[in-house]
Amino acid sequence: MTAAAARAVAGSLEPEPALDRLDLVAAPVADALRALPAGLAADCLVAAIDPGLADTAAFCEAYGSPLEASANCVVVAGARSGERRFAACVVLATTRADVNTVVRKRLDVRKASFAPMDEAVELTGMAYGGITPFGVPAGWPVLVDAAVVATPAVVVGSGLRESKLLVPGAVLAELPGAEVLEGLGR
Repeated sequence: MTAAAARAVAGSLEPEPALDRLDLVAAPVADALRALPAGLAADCLVAAIDPGLADTAAFCEAYGSPLEASANCVVVAGARSGERRFAACVVLATTRADVNTVVRKRLDVRKASFAPMDEAVELTGMAYGGITPFGVPAGWPVLVDAAVVATPAVVVGSGLRESKLLVPGAVLAELPGAEVLEGLGR
């Protein structure tokens, strides 16, 4: 990520290389960052924040980070023949994930909905309000809206409420299980 792209989304944050500050991310996120190819991992930054300001709108307002450069990750669940299926969906904060059409079809389930908070937290090993596509359980598809991938630098959760990751949107397309989908965010 270029320094200019990082500055454009950082606002008043002071980001550092994520691999140098794995103490600021959840354990599964640290493992995912370590597993990235070196060039991609080097482009991932992390910044400490007030955990009370982890929700996107509050974070953007407090730190001066543009809303259009924030991406939200939601866990969606559905069932088919008694089998629960999950996906991590990443869309820009200015949009909402099309759960009822795009995600439902991709999961091949009759009905898809946001996973209950307790279940999402337990399955991901991440804090609610900090869930990120980095380090979701193996086998889950990571559905990333094409608009996120096209963003030079995007702010996502770190697995914890007390920090944020700043990454090139294209890095999200390289995560295990990642699938870039047009129209995921509406």
